[in-house]
Amino acid sequence: MDVMQTIVRFFQEGGPFMFPISIVLALGVAVALERYVFLSMAKRTNKSAFAQIEPLLASSRFDQILEIGKSSSAPIARVVAAGVARLSISPRREDIEYAMEEGLMESIPRLEKRTGYLGTLANISTLLGLLGTIIGLIAAFSAVANADPAEKASLLSQSISVAMNTTAFGLIAAIPLLAFHSVLQTKTTEIIDSMEMAGVKCLNTLVASNNIRPQTRSSDNRD
Repeated sequence: MDVMQTIVRFFQEGGPFMFPISIVLALGVAVALERYVFLSMAKRTNKSAFAQIEPLLASSRFDQILEIGKSSSAPIARVVAAGVARLSISPRREDIEYAMEEGLMESIPRLEKRTGYLGTLANISTLLGLLGTIIGLIAAFSAVANADPAEKASLLSQSISVAMNTTAFGLIAAIPLLAFHSVLQTKTTEIIDSMEMAGVKCLNTLVASNNIRPQTRSSDNRD
């Protein structure tokens, strides 16, 4: 109970800038939770889809792979399906690889979406805290200027203490937002790296099972 009273008093003494900082913190936490759930689902669906696609590639059941690519929400399924779809048009390894890279580039923005907002929100909360402190200090010095000389020191110290609450709260909001941003960036990078590795593995399986050879240069043919 004492802790709650301390938090409420701290919030009340911080002034009006505590409310926008609270809104920024709430938005940041909402974005972080949404992104964490999305990335966790993407990682899980990628693993499940790859387990389905790998044996289908080895047995050249391309129609089933295309169906999985259309119905599955896993990014890796769309990447591999793009390569399989290109195989029916061009059997060259380079063309298949380019198609899979294109599918990967389409998936990356979905994985990175809104993560960058967390860094921005952390900076905003810090700046709001500093702005609240500066405005609070201006108001404090203005009030002290007309106060009784014997009370000036006491009033000034109290006013400065209250004004610093906004800076403290801005940092309290910014630190976890920056931590969330770092965690989500790391998680996104891991998913992208795993997709690239799985894509290369699927491409090698696809090439080996269909006897696809890389395109030879005309100069090599002349030699």
